[in-house]
Amino acid sequence: MAQESSHIKLEKENDIARVTIDRPDRKNALGADAMRSLHRRLQDVAQDPSVRAVIITGSGNAFSAGGDVREMAEWVDQGVLPRLFHELVDEQEGVIKEIVEMAKPVVAALPGVAAGGGMSITLACDWRIATPGASLVPAFPSLGGVPDGGLTFFLPHYLGVGGAQEVLYGSGKVTAERARELSLFHEIVPAEKLQERATERAQELARGPIRAFTWMKRLLLESYHGSLQRQMELERRGMVESAWGPELREGIHAFTEKRPPRFDSIR
Repeated sequence: MAQESSHIKLEKENDIARVTIDRPDRKNALGADAMRSLHRRLQDVAQDPSVRAVIITGSGNAFSAGGDVREMAEWVDQGVLPRLFHELVDEQEGVIKEIVEMAKPVVAALPGVAAGGGMSITLACDWRIATPGASLVPAFPSLGGVPDGGLTFFLPHYLGVGGAQEVLYGSGKVTAERARELSLFHEIVPAEKLQERATERAQELARGPIRAFTWMKRLLLESYHGSLQRQMELERRGMVESAWGPELREGIHAFTEKRPPRFDSIR
């Protein structure tokens, strides 16, 4: 997996970065090189101080079909499936960690299906916008595989064990409407408005208190396995840290001056 892939595009406009999985003829399936490139592009935007929000999307009518099963079939024939699959999953874990630990909000824009690893990437994001024709497909059971990319972490914490069972053992497909009911999607918009709305939402978040958002991401993640006491300790640390920082001061001044806060002017 030493090569970079041309199937991952990175564009930046002002303080918004857009990462596009660009392989529409294969429903944006992620081969080994593409997964590696996606990981690297996310590292790039995470470390770019000029970027305040990130959009992840797919070209054509899909978000991502997940791992490239055709490539995996070649690995089976070559007798190298376990080793190369281990490397693929290692890069995928890097993608998931980069999203959830990124000190800026990440918006997923789904023009269509997010399957397997694509579903895991979607659920790692902070805000999920989809078209009416989009869907979530676990995919792993139909392949005889085990969910990866944190899927068995996200689903029970978002939905409870029963909800996770519904998704993993159910019909194999969660429609956009059902995903919205479960809050797996936050918004459903017409297909022609998807990228516009994703950009608009990213801009809304970019104008917000990024340092506070970073703490909120961490606190939500910690709440999955921490006690109430531990959670309140972390909340206190975050609030005290924000009191030392410029965002809370700006928010307080804006409130007393009866004006909108200008968080995006803070660097």
